[in-house]
Amino acid sequence: MNAERNDRKPIDPTWAWEPFEPQARHPWTLALAGHLFRRAAFGATWKELERALDEGPLRSVDRLLRPEPDTEAFAERFDDYELAASRGDSVDGLRSWWLRRMIETPDPLREKMTLFWHGHFSADASRCKEARTMQRHVALLREHALGSYRTLLEEASRDPALLLTLGHERSRRARPQDGFARALLDAFTVGPDHFAESDVAEAARAFTGYFVLRERFRFVEREHDGGEKRILGKRGSFSGKEAVEVALTHRATPRNIARKIYRYLVSETADPSDALIAPLADLFAKDHDVGALVERILKSNLFFSEHALRQRIKDPVELAVGTVRAFEGTVATKALARDLDRLGMSLLHPPTEKGWIGGRHWIDRVRLGRRHALTVALLSTGGRYGGKLDPEGLCARNGRGDVAQVFLRSLLLHDDSGEAAAAAGSARSAAHSLVILSEYQLA
Repeated sequence: MNAERNDRKPIDPTWAWEPFEPQARHPWTLALAGHLFRRAAFGATWKELERALDEGPLRSVDRLLRPEPDTEAFAERFDDYELAASRGDSVDGLRSWWLRRMIETPDPLREKMTLFWHGHFSADASRCKEARTMQRHVALLREHALGSYRTLLEEASRDPALLLTLGHERSRRARPQDGFARALLDAFTVGPDHFAESDVAEAARAFTGYFVLRERFRFVEREHDGGEKRILGKRGSFSGKEAVEVALTHRATPRNIARKIYRYLVSETADPSDALIAPLADLFAKDHDVGALVERILKSNLFFSEHALRQRIKDPVELAVGTVRAFEGTVATKALARDLDRLGMSLLHPPTEKGWIGGRHWIDRVRLGRRHALTVALLSTGGRYGGKLDPEGLCARNGRGDVAQVFLRSLLLHDDSGEAAAAAGSARSAAHSLVILSEYQLA
């Protein structure tokens, strides 16, 4: 499962971020369409792949960035479901509905980026007494997932779920709490090596007066330290919002955020050079538009090159949701959430303040066996998922029942070779044999 390539020459940044234009020597193929949907969505159905092949790469990216208007009705309906599921202190129902939303959404890129920001901010439901607090947090991430990072960060600085996670319940003038200030500098903006402990202490003063009372944000003005502060080389009597702006506009922030999104969408096998990241950072620095940054990446030569293909390991959510979406079905998402816990990805409970480590940590010996077991269970005729996914029916609907192995290999692995899977027998047995291949673990 080694996706690393260590013998590559440096990548030309100019070529890398130009729009991809299919040519005879590098045509638009099923493999590239599948790659787009693995990264920018949770995999694809066969009809989605066929439409992408017909429309080409740039139109397909546009469709993911700006989906059909009927997504609004879907979003309103699922907002209501999640709101109802978040009454009380348990987030189990909320987790289940979020997984179902990922499976059924007509706006998968937004949901994929919501999952990215969940790991980035890493609010933890175990620090909240009410599930409604986490429901609001995820809704905030979703609303701004492809919008202004400035707005997202400003809203996050007043978000009860995040403040509770970071130990910022009552930051008084006499006793500033530094949990949010540290995360702001270390994870949300400039990143390690670009700030000192004095910057943390001074930024913490800017966020005094920030309280969480009964799981609601409150600003208590008398507890705010309005004195002069020095943060990242700038002086002023900064408020919390102004401290966010100081950190956001520091020269290191666009590079840090661009690298994180590069790792998520392009490759996690090697760190990009400063020269390669610079055009993305410059674009992001203009107005901190996440959607514009994502669009530049997804439409680029680099994204559709060998430097990006199969250069990420699917996280457990991508693995599970992608399997369910491919077979055009649905499953019991409460059971799915519990299985994802066993694979190390407990939604709404990130393991650290920097989210999930990811990469090769997803496939140690124990977890790889559990990943295989989950995908096989999803496709089994009985058990906890009740045979809801139907490989035979899928093949019949697409007129591929007589060549099920070739069709399923094309669907699941996006293989242009047309070779059949090694296993013989039914479509279900062919599906089982494919989802336990090493190649299926790669995004």
